[in-house]
Amino acid sequence: MSVEVTILPSGLRIVTDKMPHLETVSLGVWVAAGSRHERPRERGLSHLLEHMAFKGTRRRSARDIAEEIESAGGDLNAATSVEQTAYYAHVLAGDAGLALDILSDILTESVFDKEELEREKEVIIQEIGAVEDTPDDLVFDLFNAAAFPEQPIGWPILGTPEHVRAFDRSMIANYLAKHYRSGVTAIGAAGALDHAEIVEAAAARFAAMPAQPGEDVTPARYVGGDMRASRRLEQAHLVIGFEGLSYAAPDYYALSVFANAVGGGMSSRLFQEVREKRGLAYAVNSFHWGYADTGLFGFYAATSKQQVRELVPVALECIAAASADLTEAEIDRAKAQMKVSQLTALESPTARSEQIARQMLAFGRVLTRQEILAKIDALTVAEIRAAGAAALRSAPTVAAVGPITKVHTPDRVRELVGGT
Repeated sequence: MSVEVTILPSGLRIVTDKMPHLETVSLGVWVAAGSRHERPRERGLSHLLEHMAFKGTRRRSARDIAEEIESAGGDLNAATSVEQTAYYAHVLAGDAGLALDILSDILTESVFDKEELEREKEVIIQEIGAVEDTPDDLVFDLFNAAAFPEQPIGWPILGTPEHVRAFDRSMIANYLAKHYRSGVTAIGAAGALDHAEIVEAAAARFAAMPAQPGEDVTPARYVGGDMRASRRLEQAHLVIGFEGLSYAAPDYYALSVFANAVGGGMSSRLFQEVREKRGLAYAVNSFHWGYADTGLFGFYAATSKQQVRELVPVALECIAAASADLTEAEIDRAKAQMKVSQLTALESPTARSEQIARQMLAFGRVLTRQEILAKIDALTVAEIRAAGAAALRSAPTVAAVGPITKVHTPDRVRELVGGT
């Protein structure tokens, strides 16, 4: 691994991974500011800012931005998550400087034109409507809201139509000034590159970014609960889960392996029992997401109204049993899947640039491949079972969309996993 790291006096972190066999480079700017950094009246503002960054700067119109990057054969995009917002590009090796110039321009010189803002607000409201029409997306928004009620970490990333309509230029500018600071920003790049050239270009082009650290977020408080949306659908979409672990927690990898063994592939217990043996669902899988100070563990499934009452106990009993008798063979398969996933990121410059930038923001350093694989390999059967059992002792969270009358309550979920 050829990772190089430079931290500028401003606190801006620049991390690169040279992949000499490539002819292109992926690079981007990751800011530790996402939806959980918002205040009540700012719900959805992180996502709106991501959209508005492409709508014109003091030097470039929105069309100029698109034409300039595409004339070089590159592409430009962005994404907002709970804890970070990313702006990234993929270009030919010789155009890394151009990509950084455009990225710095949209992040430090955007004008937030009033007419563009009004148009983009309508686009986002359409995007919110699309989620409302997509039950397998909506159910996860409900799940987060039920797990973390009345907290920014539980708010939908897109916000609500009411909040989005209320945003104005001053709110965007204030949020940008408050959170987009070099001390909580990392530039990640991977591919055909020269680290020194990336550092030089970044230092020059991001000099205008304020140097102070961003504001701290309110610690998350997992609560659990029940949230449902009745829809006239053929299937009930449901997510049932529990409190997971922070990505910095000692048992984070243990619970991740447990989730993968239980429902991470076609050989997993959930897939085999729920789909293959009983035919109760087409889609069923488990997950474990880690945040800075908390996490979520659970499973998603979609099934007919008639089969909900059978599916939920089968799935929960399957997970509960795994916390007591998960076998070494199952764990070995899950570990192998996780290792392949980790190694796959090393083969893609886009995935690699994202991985190393996110690790710099999360841990202040890049985790080596050997370090991650060693943590996974060192886990014992007992540790993985214990991590699963500990998660199941937390308060359940239930979210459902569609024909929901037969979906089990959190109290019934607790009984099914052996809780008190």
